[in-house]
Amino acid sequence: MEGPMDRYHKLGLQQSFSRIYQYPLACKELALILKLSYSKFPKNLQSLVLQDVLTAFGLLPRMQTQTAIHAANTLLQAVESALPKQKKAQAVTEFKHAMVAHKRHSKARNNEEDLVELPQDVLVHVFSFLDLQSLLSSSQVCRSWNIASTDSHVWKTLYTNTSNILSKINNHVHGELINDKCTQEGSLDWKNIFKKAYEAFSWKKLLTSSRGFCKHCHAIVWVTDMGNNKTFGLKCKYHQINPISTRQIVEYIDGEYASSDSDNDSDCDSYDDFAPKLWAYPRRSEFSH
Repeated sequence: MEGPMDRYHKLGLQQSFSRIYQYPLACKELALILKLSYSKFPKNLQSLVLQDVLTAFGLLPRMQTQTAIHAANTLLQAVESALPKQKKAQAVTEFKHAMVAHKRHSKARNNEEDLVELPQDVLVHVFSFLDLQSLLSSSQVCRSWNIASTDSHVWKTLYTNTSNILSKINNHVHGELINDKCTQEGSLDWKNIFKKAYEAFSWKKLLTSSRGFCKHCHAIVWVTDMGNNKTFGLKCKYHQINPISTRQIVEYIDGEYASSDSDNDSDCDSYDDFAPKLWAYPRRSEFSH
């Protein structure tokens, strides 16, 4: 029978901390686990959680984003409220060392000369690997990134990748985004095609969720990993993935989470609010050259 240690292992946090795009979310998950469940864990699991905290802080200098810094600070606050004195001191020391290294690396980058702006075709290629939320964030960085984020090739790739992910997540939503007419080559407005498909899609939350729960494997997965066969912990051939919140992840570790088909309807309003932000890109004139 599975215990909290087994369920915690299925989160795959160790792997997530090394990925820039998953690091902030993994830190926030670990922070909530510390606050709500650490005191109830057996000693061997408490030791593992502490090791993951040290790993997260140790990898912080490699992240180089404000989102990562904010997430690490959230984790630090959880450490200060949940860990006993000796373990807290160890984690806080690791965090301070990480911040010193982060500042040193940032200063070195700022002092580099001959920095050039990436060509537009390179930006478009890079953006074609982003998920929905990352593309939204990137579009608001600067003028050149905003232009690249509206490129039709980016949205065509996003459309294709999303269909691929959905086909592996849940067979009864497979095909809901796929349209044979849309997948034909041609001068199509792929951003508008994706927008129409998104607004008609009944499982919007899957497209904006980072984590999901497979009802067959009883495992927590990164939804964005479903399309590239990197998913950690899935053993079944046919998956049925429901979106899962950070608090539900804690319930899962504690053995208190009960998945149901109605989970995908929860927090519906917050995900409907995501759509207007997605289509309402800042005007290019707002960005300085």
